[in-house]
Amino acid sequence: MRMRSLLFVPGDSEKKFAKAREAGADVLILDLEDSVAPSMKDEARQIVTGWLDQAADVDAALFVRINPLDTGLTLADLAAVVRPGLGGLLIPKANGAHDIERIGHYLDALEEKAGMAAGTVKIAVVATETPAAMFALGSYQQAGARLVGLTWGAEDLGAAIGITDNKEPDGSWTFPYQVARAQCLFAAAAAGVAPLDTLYANFKDPEGLEVDCRRARRDGFTGRVAIHPAQVETINRCFSPSEDEVAFARRVVDLFAANPGIGTLGLDGKMLDIPHLKAAEKVLASAGE
Repeated sequence: MRMRSLLFVPGDSEKKFAKAREAGADVLILDLEDSVAPSMKDEARQIVTGWLDQAADVDAALFVRINPLDTGLTLADLAAVVRPGLGGLLIPKANGAHDIERIGHYLDALEEKAGMAAGTVKIAVVATETPAAMFALGSYQQAGARLVGLTWGAEDLGAAIGITDNKEPDGSWTFPYQVARAQCLFAAAAAGVAPLDTLYANFKDPEGLEVDCRRARRDGFTGRVAIHPAQVETINRCFSPSEDEVAFARRVVDLFAANPGIGTLGLDGKMLDIPHLKAAEKVLASAGE
């Protein structure tokens, strides 16, 4: 599953869904959580199930952000949306792999009831939204085969610990958020899933978004969350390897394939070893090869 861009769509807005499905995002996150008022939750579930029934006509995987486990709304969300067309869930305010295991048990039963193959519904997690979550990031190595990605969030974490601002005067993240970002990246790598950067809030700043996306890809993130359709093209472009990168990666992979059993090889005057091979394989995977 390609996950360069994951675009949020409020679960109670037909207009925004119509616009989002044309944006070119790899994943649409149909939101039942923060963008939906408490009085609209039931109606949003009905609207989202209608969108899931259109999945075959949408050129994106459809995920649903459900409400957190501690709200009492999670089971109602799952009962409504686990149906053919649902590609995955985005789990907010998770406190570790034990939350994912619990949701996985619910999914096992609901997939069977819906006539879906076991394990069809994948899971991505917003892994840094609570203080407790910061101490459980390593647990996602045991989260199971449903887990496909980890991302991080700033607003809920800041509210929980009482931060008055999360940005420095130059626009960079303050230290606590740098820690959350880096730890999410390491946790995703350890779990073997996609590391996804958090949203870029100012959707009217395409230049800033591009700079930030290129920085994120440099650091190892393979995609990011979007909050507006206008952000999708930039995100897709920045998290896609260039033709030169793909061509070089093919040469690296071919070189090692032609020399089995040799751990260090020379190419264009540079010495390459197994980490270079793994990096090249990731580049080809991100290009869909």
